[in-house]
Amino acid sequence: MIFTPTALDGVWQIDLELRSDPRGHFARSFCAGEFAAHGLPSGFVQCNVSFNVRRGTLRGLHWQAAPHPEGKLVRCTRGAIFDVAVDLRPGSPTRHRWVGAELTAQNGRALYIPAGFAHGFQTLADATEVFYQMTESYHGDLARGARWDDPAFGIVWPLPDPILSERDLTYPPVVASA
Repeated sequence: MIFTPTALDGVWQIDLELRSDPRGHFARSFCAGEFAAHGLPSGFVQCNVSFNVRRGTLRGLHWQAAPHPEGKLVRCTRGAIFDVAVDLRPGSPTRHRWVGAELTAQNGRALYIPAGFAHGFQTLADATEVFYQMTESYHGDLARGARWDDPAFGIVWPLPDPILSERDLTYPPVVASA
């Protein structure tokens, strides 16, 4: 695996290191030792799959509050997404800044998003599937969210007029929710 730090401390882009031959390729997508060597958690307690029927679907921005904040290792296993992490850590010099990465089934890229960050993505293709490994179990009473178009973040989403859930449409700006 190839670990590349992003502009936000703690958020990592993780690319596959392919071993190819005439049959195809092989790559390690997770290794506890390599994650630990980069200061990342190596114990994931829950895995989730999100299937999205239509291009332009936007899910987020979501996080889980204390005492059970969650880190996420996100990979697109079918189709393509624009994946976003937003720094919500109090006192962070990059608070409210965001980074985005295109994750596709073809590039095999993953994004590690630590606790203290909001996460969201927009699908770039129909029939897109996203696989998440979580560092914490889901606690519905601690689920939080902020508006996908919150001006405090200024996220530049790739597609106009996103398809949103009713819940995501009702989230307040981050100043009211973080």
